[in-house]
Amino acid sequence: MRKLWLVALLFLAVACGGTSSTSASPEQPEGSPSGAGADHSSPAPASPAGTAPSPVTPAGPTLNPRKVPWESATPTEDGRALDVAWWSGVEPCNVLDRVEVTETAREVTVTLYEGQDRRSPDAVCIAIAIMKTTKVRLKAPLDERKVVDGAK
Repeated sequence: MRKLWLVALLFLAVACGGTSSTSASPEQPEGSPSGAGADHSSPAPASPAGTAPSPVTPAGPTLNPRKVPWESATPTEDGRALDVAWWSGVEPCNVLDRVEVTETAREVTVTLYEGQDRRSPDAVCIAIAIMKTTKVRLKAPLDERKVVDGAK
């Protein structure tokens, strides 16, 4: 419980501390690229308090799904999948609905969709950001193709 309060206070301090309309992850300075043309070989940003991102899988149809921008897309060693990381809220208010992938010879577009869990339509959730990650399988190895965020 103490750790949860510390994390909540950390986010409150960060949210209230700046006047910028954009936010940057701890590993990515504000103004650096994070979508098309970004260097996606770096590891996914860590969650607050040094914890690893929470792995999730698409849950299927959610209420009011919307596109969610991601922070990083790191290729696996064999290049046949991407580990996609993004900032999100807690479940059941923020659930990964689906991941859409469009592959061409030059680029791979990954679009994440989140919505509210259908089983909890009236849920009230704490407003706190957590880092989530999901593995996205590719039809062909990534090789030199550029990874693009379909939500941006």
